[in-house]
Amino acid sequence: MAYGFLFVAIVLEVVGTMLLPATQNFTRLLPTAATVAAYAAAFYLLTHVLGAVPIGVAYATWAGMGIFLIATFGFVVYGQSLPWPALTGLAFIVAGVVLVNLYAKAH
Repeated sequence: MAYGFLFVAIVLEVVGTMLLPATQNFTRLLPTAATVAAYAAAFYLLTHVLGAVPIGVAYATWAGMGIFLIATFGFVVYGQSLPWPALTGLAFIVAGVVLVNLYAKAH
């Protein structure tokens, strides 16, 4: 259940981040409200995760997967591309998240 909450929290954080350009520096009410709601819901769910998952594992997963997803959606939604060394770095981030989670479950 904790990893389900973590997954939804990551998705909500990514949604909030992807909405930031639409807020136009927080001058547009609806995108701003949606951004704040997405971030608030993400952090609320994260508090439930921390009862079952160590904070280091939860945050590494949150940050790593968030970076990967935002870079991916930045490419798909905004047409932002990354050079191959940056893509290699993203692959290392995903590998690191997998290793952190595997190691945490082993002990």
